[in-house]
Amino acid sequence: MAEMTYRTALVTGASSGLGRGLALWLAKHGLRVFATGRRLSQLQALAAEAQAAGATVEPVVMDVTHAEAAQERIRAIDAECGGLDLVIANAGVGGPTHGKRMDWDKARAIIDTNVTGAAATLCAVLPQMVERRRGHVVGISSLAGYRGLSGHAAYSASKAFLSTFLESLRVDLKGTGVGVTCVFPGFVKSELTAKNRFPMPFLMETEDAVELMGRAIFAGETEVSFPWQVSASMRVLKAMPNTLFDATARRLK
Repeated sequence: MAEMTYRTALVTGASSGLGRGLALWLAKHGLRVFATGRRLSQLQALAAEAQAAGATVEPVVMDVTHAEAAQERIRAIDAECGGLDLVIANAGVGGPTHGKRMDWDKARAIIDTNVTGAAATLCAVLPQMVERRRGHVVGISSLAGYRGLSGHAAYSASKAFLSTFLESLRVDLKGTGVGVTCVFPGFVKSELTAKNRFPMPFLMETEDAVELMGRAIFAGETEVSFPWQVSASMRVLKAMPNTLFDATARRLK
């Protein structure tokens, strides 16, 4: 991807966590940022914090699980701002979905947000970006998508979908002027990870993760994964034959 100057960005799931941090980071670096989420009060607080720092964040109440409506809103923003340079599909949810106690409602909620919602976000103005020969789409996957982790079938699978989807886009969009980046975070302090009741090795501060992500996006990197300790471990697990992985995963659960 050729180096580009970013003017505008849209970040989903910006009410908290990585999305909030990334929206603020981008705004402080001079972008006009459209921060989307379901909770208006949190988005307004984000906008106020950005304004105090001399930056611009515009709150947009949007639910990515309503895919068609979300796409319409993103397209309207694209037209209004003269073209989105950067679209980041960050909105995501987690939660246990164990094979022995499978709850379809929980699994569907994860899929609706992490798969359908993310893909709808990434596709919303992709044709316009290709026509303009300018743009960058980013998806926030997870190191949990490298393999199917015990008790988290829907979450691991949803993140595996996103990374593979982005990989295909990256290949297809070569030479169009549109960049593609997939981010693979490990454990980062957020509302999502605060609900976890299991050990989270090498837990990162949100600010550190955001800085790493932002710089990787600006550099046009195709993939970024962190922290390196967990990333290296997951790559080893990915290379394991199934019999060895299954035994290891059962011990790790």
